[in-house]
Amino acid sequence: MFKVGLGYDVHKMSKECSLVLGGVEIPFDMGLEGHSDADVLIHAVMDSLLGAAGKGDIGNIFPPSNPEFKNISSIILLKEVNLILKKDGWKINNIDSVIVAQAPKMAEHIPAMKKNIARVLDVNENIINIKATTTEGLGFAGIGEGMAAYAVSLLLSSVNKD
Repeated sequence: MFKVGLGYDVHKMSKECSLVLGGVEIPFDMGLEGHSDADVLIHAVMDSLLGAAGKGDIGNIFPPSNPEFKNISSIILLKEVNLILKKDGWKINNIDSVIVAQAPKMAEHIPAMKKNIARVLDVNENIINIKATTTEGLGFAGIGEGMAAYAVSLLLSSVNKD
């Protein structure tokens, strides 16, 4: 049995925050604002995994109303999502994702992002794909007001999960 999940996240840019994507702090004059570290990439990945497993979304599992999650690293939350998947007998087949941002350039940081995500999920890096794109100056991402990320995951299970 296999299940597919889609994840999406968006956060507003702020001069008072650090930019963390895929668990990598990226030097930039602005960062992403949120209850946790606002790592849009990991948030999209978590939502895609939870969606495929039929477990809702990160807002349900890690509600922003809970002070325990204030400023928490999304890497820690991703570890928790992985425990949920393993407990239910799911294996990650692959994850494909895209970061939507006009700046900064992401290419040099993507290998470290892949390594972080693969390490936390205890999978081979070759099943994690991360891309980055701009919006050609259009929309909130194009004018630098925020960033977004999309992710799709495929989970496999040998257990019948009607």
